[in-house]
Amino acid sequence: MASLLHTWRLSFLLVVALIGKATAAGYSTPVFQASAWQSAFATFYGDETASETMGGACGYGNLFSSGYGTDTAALSTVIFKNGYGCGQCFQLRCANSQWCNKGSPIVTITGTNLCPPNWSQDSNHGGWCNPPRTHFDMAKPAFMKIAQWKGGIVPVSFRSFQGNGYWLLVYVMNVAGGGDIANMWVKGTKTNWISMSHNWGASYQAFATLGGQALSFKLTSYTNHETLIAYNVAPANWQVGMTYSATVNFH
Repeated sequence: MASLLHTWRLSFLLVVALIGKATAAGYSTPVFQASAWQSAFATFYGDETASETMGGACGYGNLFSSGYGTDTAALSTVIFKNGYGCGQCFQLRCANSQWCNKGSPIVTITGTNLCPPNWSQDSNHGGWCNPPRTHFDMAKPAFMKIAQWKGGIVPVSFRSFQGNGYWLLVYVMNVAGGGDIANMWVKGTKTNWISMSHNWGASYQAFATLGGQALSFKLTSYTNHETLIAYNVAPANWQVGMTYSATVNFH
């Protein structure tokens, strides 16, 4: 709608986070920072085809067509983080087990699903994903890159990637007006409006290099088709995982 529908303004929050895949679509030189190695455990689900790992709580659908392939894992609650862990990239290697593959190879996987708690099982005997355990339930082909599948469960060392300069993921909260989102765009101070694709829930992603630029966002409501524009939501020095608030113009 071209005319100004409302003269009042509401605020909403944007969680701006760069959480990386190993390589973003269309790019070959991702930029990221890796955390320190930490300890966890890993199991696998499905078979060698990884057909049972398609879909999942992150809403990526067919993981082959969306670019993730079989190097994926369902994450326990503490690393799933109510969905914020979706799309995050991890490096895993088997550690101190007779079932580890020789040479301690490292596999890079993406979190695409939730491994839910199983309170009917002890956390150390079947309830592998019960809080506060850090656990990766991997697609079988990914698991077999680091360990023999006969092991069932193995201790692992893992580290996460803290960002990818080519992938911006935005989680929107407290949207004014209709409250829901049909479409979303982002604009850096050096770019035009860039269309964002739906990731999961109220999360939208853009494959663009936007570091060092102030970010503006435009949304359309699914219910009432209003357009909401929030200028300069995040400053040019915005940081990974920070939450920013902004006032909204309705058009």
